[in-house]
Amino acid sequence: HVQLVESGGGSVQAGGSLRLSCAASGYIGNRNCMAWFRQAPGKEREGVAVIDVGGYPPWYSDSVKGRITISLDMAKDTAFLDIDALKVEDTAVYYCAATPESYSECPRARARYEYWGHGTQVTVS
Repeated sequence: HVQLVESGGGSVQAGGSLRLSCAASGYIGNRNCMAWFRQAPGKEREGVAVIDVGGYPPWYSDSVKGRITISLDMAKDTAFLDIDALKVEDTAVYYCAATPESYSECPRARARYEYWGHGTQVTVS
């Protein structure tokens, strides 16, 4: 049984920082790609960062590039998303996702990710 559990969200002032965590359990196949998505009220879920376990450079969306860092702690089966210089427009539910498939280049599309956490709310004011 695969489970992804996010934590670390909260209410912060603009300009602040947060670290989101995603603890993974269960077998997720090759699982060489993990990602963070977010969904703001009234908007579609969008990808913000993707990481390749094999070590290829992560991908970041233009909306967060320079302010977000995705990382992995393989020993703890945990992915992280560090967000700096938070903006009001970063307010959203943040989800982590994983895929059991092996890709030469990690996908950015939501449909390619099979496993999802329940999300953690980030509110910036």
